Amino acid sequence: MGLVNALFGTSTQIDPAELNQELAPVLIEGEQVQVAFKVVRDYFVFTDLRLVLVDKQGLTGKKVEYHSIPYKSITQFSVETAGRFDMDAELKIWISGDDTPISKEFRKGTDVVALQKALATFILGKVSPGSISTAPTSPPQLPK
Repeated sequence: MGLVNALFGTSTQIDPAELNQELAPVLIEGEQVQVAFKVVRDYFVFTDLRLVLVDKQGLTGKKVEYHSIPYKSITQFSVETAGRFDMDAELKIWISGDDTPISKEFRKGTDVVALQKALATFILGKVSPGSISTAPTSPPQLPK
């Protein structure tokens, strides 16, 4: 199924421990990955402090852009799911001081609702480190 996901751009939730080591050079001391999604080669990483958009570029993926967005800087976000005729889903994130949102498009089949739920959970501050479910196939769970 991994090849199908890669070909069609669908996302999969990945083990945070796997990324803690890979992202160690860009994480500050004590910062931990809570939830992460992989879309082809790129990652949406939710740490206990910020959202990190990891964009692997080029044929080899050796060139990498790390776009860090502190949760407090996100003023709004929207998710548009794929429809019958519109095959792409879209996530938009507005950052304070910028009128143009960060926009990411996904193919039909991407779980943009799980991405949105993780984003809402961290932005709205209803989460403490370690209280998000990190099961590889389930969306993040709000604390009770």
